[in-house]
Amino acid sequence: MSHLGYMEKLLDGVEVEWEALGDIGKVSMCKRVLKHQTSSKGDVPFYKIGTFGKEPDAYITRELFEEYKTKYSYPQAGEVLISASGTIGRTVIFDGQDSYFQDSNIVWIENNESEILNKYLYYFYQIVNWNVAEGGTIKRLYNDNLRKIKVPIPPLNVQAEIVRILDTFTELTAELTAELTARQQQYAYYRDELLTFEEGDVEWMPLGDIAENLDSKRKPITSSLREPGDIPYYGASGIVDYVKDYIFDGDYLLVSEDGANLIARNTPIAFSISGKNWVNNHAHVLKFETYAERKYVEYYLNSIDLTPYISGAAQPKLNQKNLNSIKIPNPSLEEKKRIVSILDKFDTLTTSLTEGLPREIELRQQQYEYYRDLLLSFPKPEVVAHD
Repeated sequence: MSHLGYMEKLLDGVEVEWEALGDIGKVSMCKRVLKHQTSSKGDVPFYKIGTFGKEPDAYITRELFEEYKTKYSYPQAGEVLISASGTIGRTVIFDGQDSYFQDSNIVWIENNESEILNKYLYYFYQIVNWNVAEGGTIKRLYNDNLRKIKVPIPPLNVQAEIVRILDTFTELTAELTAELTARQQQYAYYRDELLTFEEGDVEWMPLGDIAENLDSKRKPITSSLREPGDIPYYGASGIVDYVKDYIFDGDYLLVSEDGANLIARNTPIAFSISGKNWVNNHAHVLKFETYAERKYVEYYLNSIDLTPYISGAAQPKLNQKNLNSIKIPNPSLEEKKRIVSILDKFDTLTTSLTEGLPREIELRQQQYEYYRDLLLSFPKPEVVAHD
């Protein structure tokens, strides 16, 4: 029986009440902690809205923590913390570990679970329309707004089943994410091993002697002059637009010429492209004799520190002269093919959106959202019109 068929049977003849959060429990928050009461080191982590659910923003002393925890509101393990400003409605299930949270920006419903499970609330919060938040530039979810939010409350056994089903999807996604992390680490290890050569093992050649540089054929077009089309228009870090015409047609390696990413390396600075395309003057265009040589250089450039070749502090730049001077270990074509074959498999597994783990994670997330929305879509009570 499908999850939905099972739930229909479970809900057969069951009435689902809708209640306001304010009728379920008290909206609470921690007492305010002042900036001078925090430090970069300490006993108890302190979370502000920007670090909510991530690394702590600062720390407070054990003494202050025990005093505030005893005197003022403090969440119980399992209760759901909600961001009440900035990105409204981000949620974290409090794990019960000693932590302190920024006053009115992080709130929760004090709930003893006699009527509604915290984990059920956690999943329901994900489909709540948080447009009840008020304010100008920075929206805020005031306590009165939160109290008025209506929640469908089926019997506890039904809530537990919904939680169990959604937990299954969540755990599967978590397992796939952990697998992706492990494969990424494995990929990095093999890439470093395969692309590390001892002095004298191979000949080292300047990149300019290995690849043909086609920078002179690039043509930047301002956005206002681009004719819309289906040809990718590339910049320093990838596609920035689609245009009607093309200047290149084939297989090329693009390398970032300028931009902060040369230092940050949040995305690969070297990436292969194929087919008809247009490239502006923020990416170098390199052409190679074979697939193996192109991919080999791509993997190598993305694995090394390019700082010695980059000029400019405020506006980092890898000019053509410096790019061409980068020394590349140059083993035989057969060895390059072997290295590329291994790294291609890892690359597909860890980055492909069509057949790798990221695609699998995306599909599981879509499946989870589909079931979550259906399982929590109870009919709302009819509003009786008055004469």
